[in-house]
Amino acid sequence: MARIFCVGLATVDLVYRVDRIPGVDEKAQALSVEVAAGGPATNAAITAAALGAEVTLVSAVGGHPLGNLIRDDLRKHDVRLIDAAAGNAAPPPVSAITVLDRTGERTIVSRNAGDVAVGVPPEWDPADADAVLVDGHHPALAVAAARAARTLVVDAGSWRPVFAEILPHAQVVACSAAFRPPAPGDPTEVLRSAGVPHVAITRGPEPVRWRSGDRSGEIAVPPVAAVDTAGAGDVFHGALTVAVAHDPGVEDLPGALRYAIRIAGLRVAHAGPRGWLAGLTGSGGGPSSGRT
Repeated sequence: MARIFCVGLATVDLVYRVDRIPGVDEKAQALSVEVAAGGPATNAAITAAALGAEVTLVSAVGGHPLGNLIRDDLRKHDVRLIDAAAGNAAPPPVSAITVLDRTGERTIVSRNAGDVAVGVPPEWDPADADAVLVDGHHPALAVAAARAARTLVVDAGSWRPVFAEILPHAQVVACSAAFRPPAPGDPTEVLRSAGVPHVAITRGPEPVRWRSGDRSGEIAVPPVAAVDTAGAGDVFHGALTVAVAHDPGVEDLPGALRYAIRIAGLRVAHAGPRGWLAGLTGSGGGPSSGRT
């Protein structure tokens, strides 16, 4: 069983499904509402655990009653939590997510980690994991994890200043088309110049671009009838980390990406933050099944 650490943001997500997005000073009646733990690292952790990995999430939850929603969801999905904010009475970040019923598109309002600063908990050892994922939230945790990790995967959805310290330690960086590093030029080349050996750029339903050493290419994203796109990128990163944990030398980046694309496709095809997990039954097994 692969051992994975996910390091980064944990939120309380309030997910509303609506038939229209309200305008300014308008109201909309929700078709449904769900409450779940969220955040890039948290959703990735739950994904990795559902795919059979032994997963630890390192984040800042704290002692506020809202934090119990996060802890309960993690416990239900077999994710161990190391809480770097234990004893902090402040509420955890809360995200309001509105999903448009007919397209699955979403809008998000969130403070993320805001101004929360946490130290590195003494009881963790990222070097003990087969792969470590960081999302760049909680910079002190991210840097400590990057320095200690044997195999580091970075969720670089958008540029964060802490990435300057993290990227030199990364084996795999997966970023979105919105990723804009401060250095000019193509993001893939900028990441390569930072010493990152394996890079992927996701572009929604468009092909995923990748570079691995001297090889590069694109991988088509199979068409999916989108029902809910919220958290699809997080699911992609969680699945990618599982694949990398089984292939720490990253000998087959395209295969790992095909696996992650397939699992993210399952997420998009189901409504709600956790309803897609039932779709994993009979989905074809572990990372090797996504490779050619």
